Amino acid sequence: MKPCLAFLVALSLQAAVAEWSYQTSWYEKARQDKVARGTVWPQPRSIDTTSVRYYLDPRSFKLEADSSSAAVSDPECKEVVDHALSRYGGLLFWIPEEDRAGVDGDEILDKLVLTITRGCTRYPSLESDESYSILVNSDGATLRAQTAWGALRGLETFSQLIYGENGKHVINGTSISDSPRFPHRGIMIDTARHYLPLPFILNHLDAMAYNKMNVLHWHIVDDQAFPFQSATFPDLSGKGAYTRKHVYTPDDVSQVLEFARLRGIRVIPEFDTPGHMMSWGQGHPEILTRCYPTSFQPDIYHLGPANPARETTYTFMRKLFEEIRQLFADEYFHVGGDEVRFQCWNSNEEVHQFMVQQGFPNSTQGFADLQGYYIRRILEILHQVPETTRGIVWQEIFDNFEITGDLTGLNLDTIIHVWEWNDTRYQGEPFREEMAKVTAAGYRTILSSCYYLNYISYGRDWPQYYECDPHDFQGTEAQKQLVIGGEACLWAEWVDSTNFIPRMWPRASAVAERLWSPQDVADSEAASPRMEEQRCRMVRRGIPAQPQGPSYCEYEWNILSQLPNYRPVITSSGLRVTEGLFHIMFLDVLVLAVVKCLA
Repeated sequence: MKPCLAFLVALSLQAAVAEWSYQTSWYEKARQDKVARGTVWPQPRSIDTTSVRYYLDPRSFKLEADSSSAAVSDPECKEVVDHALSRYGGLLFWIPEEDRAGVDGDEILDKLVLTITRGCTRYPSLESDESYSILVNSDGATLRAQTAWGALRGLETFSQLIYGENGKHVINGTSISDSPRFPHRGIMIDTARHYLPLPFILNHLDAMAYNKMNVLHWHIVDDQAFPFQSATFPDLSGKGAYTRKHVYTPDDVSQVLEFARLRGIRVIPEFDTPGHMMSWGQGHPEILTRCYPTSFQPDIYHLGPANPARETTYTFMRKLFEEIRQLFADEYFHVGGDEVRFQCWNSNEEVHQFMVQQGFPNSTQGFADLQGYYIRRILEILHQVPETTRGIVWQEIFDNFEITGDLTGLNLDTIIHVWEWNDTRYQGEPFREEMAKVTAAGYRTILSSCYYLNYISYGRDWPQYYECDPHDFQGTEAQKQLVIGGEACLWAEWVDSTNFIPRMWPRASAVAERLWSPQDVADSEAASPRMEEQRCRMVRRGIPAQPQGPSYCEYEWNILSQLPNYRPVITSSGLRVTEGLFHIMFLDVLVLAVVKCLA
């Protein structure tokens, strides 16, 4: 064989190897039906997508507010909208500039026009209208909403409709009419068992906005620590926080509230009482009940629940709640009420004498009466603070009033938060029966029983949250209307800033879709490709959402890069740019060799 031909054969083999290495891997091909593109999470109430594609040029595309609408003319709307347009301007496009392909000759979508048809409130509320509609066609793209809060949900949806293809940002012709199924779609975070630094709470609020969740239930204090810094009672955090650095100052709280407000998220504080108050006693032991050893409980703690027999306890709580209410904007306040151990009250002679004065028997019913008396006084305090305030309580408060046979002491504007369930860990009332009882009595309710994210297991567990529906109980349509939503809870005994976000997301995304989307959107297998896209979308936006099985994201989480994390990494196909260069070089050399051999 001539040296020229031998050289040509060698180059051909090298070119074949380069071409083979450049091909899409078998796993990517097998994965194509497992990951959706340009789909929305949570699933909208009504969506119609066409095959017509429009291309967006990141250099010229605009997000605009309709100047003739409240989006510009109403100051409260304009502030929220201006921040949102700036924020989403940085989220719509993620393909690195050096990897983008030109869109010359393609049908271009050049802008989205946002219209708000009503005036806006400064803060979102339980009654806020979050509906919106989107239309993308040859005439352009429009987003219409009644309020700024609906506009925020619509902008998130529009951002999710855009997908990448061959270096281009693409959106299909789409028509959407959407509104949430439930008005209360919350997540409870626990900053008492472990302190969460402010950046992680803000990162979590961004993730909530990406999933259209609208309530941050902030369980801010508990037995272990009191990190809320009170100006009225500085010893609460001064002696009750883990350290003086592990506190949330009023400025910290205000920053969380403003960050949340601009994303349409309410922040509801929880100061759990009369139980879970041991940290309060570090600075103010006078408000707690002193417990004494008994034959039944010789190792009982020396301080227990709040002391309901002392009028000074209620004076203290009034002053503290007035301070908290001036800082937190929402009209709802969670006062807890769960897991009160009656043994301590039973061991205290002062409490016994008070029960005799009130006519409460020395029995389970009597202690339920005592807790009911305490909670009634606390709710009266909330109603009397300068700003209108309504209470949320854990289900034990309702259960104890039911034990006494008199629910008249529990105001009907109180929301009952159902959390217990019947299994090997808790032998409480099965939550479906509890939901039926609470709503039959005329109370509004929130469900968390089947949304406890702190319980983890091997494998993909989000379908169990996805398939639990707040309306899955025996009751009339009127009872179902009293269910205002649900909350995913992440208790923090084993959670701190190192695992807070990954453990929360995307598992909480399953709860988000259950609470937003229509009830018949309930097939977790059908939802899996959208879940996978949503998880990778969050990772791309700087949320370290944990994986849901063997897979990869084109834009992987990179802890060393600044957020947002928009850089491609090695995938199962290898370094595409490098392979492409080798591929081109081999072909060029091969062509030159052929020419030389034939000359």
